[in-house]
Amino acid sequence: MHSTFASSQSLSQSRIAIVGAGLGGLTLARVLHLHGIASTVFEAEASPQARAQGGLLDLHEHSGQAGLKAAGLHDRFQQLRLPGEDAKRIVDRHATVLFDRPGRFDAARPEVDRGALRRLLIQSLPTDCIRWGHKLSLVEPADGGRHRLLFTDGTELSVDLLVGADGAWSRVRPLLSAAKPAYIGTTFIETQRPYDATEHLLGPDATACGTLMAVEPGKGILSHRYADGRWRSYIALNKPEDWIDAIDFGCKSAALDRIAAEFDGWAPQLRALITECETTPVLRRIHALPADHRWTRTAGATLLGDAAHLMSPFAGEGANLAIFDGAELGQALCASPDNIERALGRYEQALFPRSAAVAERTAQNHRRFFGEQAPHSVVELFAAH
Repeated sequence: MHSTFASSQSLSQSRIAIVGAGLGGLTLARVLHLHGIASTVFEAEASPQARAQGGLLDLHEHSGQAGLKAAGLHDRFQQLRLPGEDAKRIVDRHATVLFDRPGRFDAARPEVDRGALRRLLIQSLPTDCIRWGHKLSLVEPADGGRHRLLFTDGTELSVDLLVGADGAWSRVRPLLSAAKPAYIGTTFIETQRPYDATEHLLGPDATACGTLMAVEPGKGILSHRYADGRWRSYIALNKPEDWIDAIDFGCKSAALDRIAAEFDGWAPQLRALITECETTPVLRRIHALPADHRWTRTAGATLLGDAAHLMSPFAGEGANLAIFDGAELGQALCASPDNIERALGRYEQALFPRSAAVAERTAQNHRRFFGEQAPHSVVELFAAH
């Protein structure tokens, strides 16, 4: 831990850098903006359109939605809700339905498009708040709790408050913690395909949409069919971390056939979600930080979102916690504008037990999805909600 940050430093007089324009960093910037506090978000991507932002996410009432309320965006978020996309169906390897919950218009955890939500946050900020194309290459402590940042384009600056909102492989985290994400034993292969006769897996209505889960010990097909008929699937396999490296994705059809061979004996319409992929498959090795990850109070710096508590997606909490973290940190800072260190301490004291509890539940869900009792353990999990 480096030198004590001057407790007399006023928030309004501070230069605040938020590294990462994900949902959490943008929420923090928005809450500060609402209270008249300027901050700058530094994002490595060249523009908001530089990369697809993934699929849908469900916003939870007491985390993601609460964060959007603090950011003054809850009413506008309501316009992004996608009715019916919260439908859930669990099947076995033969496509026999074990659990079926139709979508609801007034779902407590409405589904939204991640990209649309990010655009909402971006548009809620002053145009000069986000510096696109700024990839952090070096960060180091300076005097008085300040930090020196150097970006790959040569930009260099010193900041009073540094917030690492830069995701799983955060460049800011090593300032505060020696922890590194570890592979949890599951690899995802993401595929996409257009609408076809597999629509009956979710329902007889051609407009049916929602999430299909076909799982058994050590493997699964987790797929979402959008209202326009597109399927986005995550083919999950419990394998050694380097297993996927032996597959040559330069020949897409052969690679997908190799992955489909892991699902020999499964229903043809399920295997089709693997083999009939219209785009280049995306590989995602799933990593997580320790469930009890925390750090010693470090003057002038903190973390939020995946940089603070990376976990697997098996509780749907990652984005929700990031939004909530951003709102909580912003509110803590604005509630104690003349003592930033006190605000950071209070934020972290609440953050650590909150994220640890969710991370442990997420790890339990991961075991339920691919453990010896799957798919019945997954049915029990969703039937309980």
